[in-house]
Amino acid sequence: QVQLVESGGGLVQAGGSLRLSCAASGSGFSSAAMAWYRQAPGKQREWVASITVGGSTNYVDSAKTRFTISRDNAKNTVYLQMNRLKPEDTAVYYCRDYRVGSWGQGTQVTVSS
Repeated sequence: QVQLVESGGGLVQAGGSLRLSCAASGSGFSSAAMAWYRQAPGKQREWVASITVGGSTNYVDSAKTRFTISRDNAKNTVYLQMNRLKPEDTAVYYCRDYRVGSWGQGTQVTVSS
């Protein structure tokens, strides 16, 4: 069973940067499309970015020019580099393994104005 562990969240001022990491246990990571989602207080969980097995990426419109998703198959890890953060980016960020449908436990990102 694949387990996902997110890290890298924290408190940052608007305009700052954070890099989130999601480490996957088990085998087969290189065969999995991966994604980041987020859930703000009182809102539904929303998709933020995804990366295919081949490295193609897609982003929600609000993240296209500020966030970068990447993966390191040797480390079984997917990353989300977030730049020029805004208060509206405040949420719990989750990673997801599309191959098996697993979710991580989430990491809190708080952006102060």
